[in-house]
Amino acid sequence: MLGFSRPQAAAFLVMTILVIAGPFVLYPIFLMKVLCVALFACAFNLLIGYVGLMSFGHAAYYGMGAYVAAYAAKGWGLSPEIAILLGTLTGAALGTVFGWLAIRRQGIYFAMITLALAQMAYFFCVQAPFTHGEDGIQQIPRGRLFGLFSLNSDMAMYALVAVLFLAVFLLIHRIIHSPFGQVLKAIRENEPRAISLGYRTDDYKLIAFILSAGIAGLAGGAKALVFGIATLTDVHFSTSGGIVLITLLGGLGTVFGPVMGAVIYTSMENYLAQFGSWVTVTQGVIFVVCVLAFRRGIIGELAARLRIAL
Repeated sequence: MLGFSRPQAAAFLVMTILVIAGPFVLYPIFLMKVLCVALFACAFNLLIGYVGLMSFGHAAYYGMGAYVAAYAAKGWGLSPEIAILLGTLTGAALGTVFGWLAIRRQGIYFAMITLALAQMAYFFCVQAPFTHGEDGIQQIPRGRLFGLFSLNSDMAMYALVAVLFLAVFLLIHRIIHSPFGQVLKAIRENEPRAISLGYRTDDYKLIAFILSAGIAGLAGGAKALVFGIATLTDVHFSTSGGIVLITLLGGLGTVFGPVMGAVIYTSMENYLAQFGSWVTVTQGVIFVVCVLAFRRGIIGELAARLRIAL
C-alpha cells in the first residue's frame, strides 16, 4: 500500500480511523489544532530527520503562511482553498530564498543562519501594515470551499483539515521512500560519500528545504482559517523551538513520530492550562522525563524494541 511496510500500513490504518472518529468523541477545534501542529512537525521532520539539517527558523514559513492565507481570505475575499494554497506557496517561496542562503553552511552555522533569517521575518511582520502588528489579523472568515461548501461548521472545517493532513502525510511518506528520499538519507548519513557518487547534494538539500517550508506554510494557512486569527506568535522563535521539542519527543526520522509528538504537546498545552504559570515548568519536567526515558523518541523507541520501521 503506497510503499508502506505491513506495520506502517497497520499504523496508518489505525491513525486514519482515529482521525475520522475523533470529532465524534473530542472537541473538533482541539483536534484541528493537533492536526495542524502535526503537519508542521512532519514538515520539520522531513528536513531534520531525513536530511540532517537542524532549522531553528521554521516558524517563519508557518507564520508567513498563516498571515498570507489570513489576508487572502479576509482582505481579498478569496475562497479557503486558494487562501491555503497561497499560504503554501508563500512558505515555499520564502524557503527557496532562505534555503539558498542557509544550505551553504553546515551544522551550527546552518542552524544560526536559519534562526537569524526567521528573526528578520518576525520583525518584518511586526512592521508590515497588513499584519496589524501585535493585534494580528482577526476574524478571518472560513468561507465556502470551491464556492459550494460552507466551512463555518466546525465539522466541515475538520473534514478539510483531516483530508489535508492525511494527503500531506502520504505525500511525505512517498517522498522519503522514493529514490529522491534515499539520496536525502545518504546525505544525512555521509554527505562527502554522496558527493563522491556524483550527487549534487546542495540541490537535493534545497529541494527538501523548499518542500519542508511549503508544507509548514500549508499548516500555518490551515491553522489561520481554523482559529480565525494570525498573530506574531506564529512567527516567533518560541514556535520554532516548540516544533523541535515535538519532533524530538515523537522520534526523529520516523514517519509517525511527529504526529505522536504533536498529540502529546498539544494535549499538554490544553489540559495543563489549569496550572497557570506552572504550566511551562510542568511541560519542561515532562519533556525531560520523556527524553531520558525515550532517547530515540516515543515512536523511535517503540520501533526499536519491536524491531520494525515506523
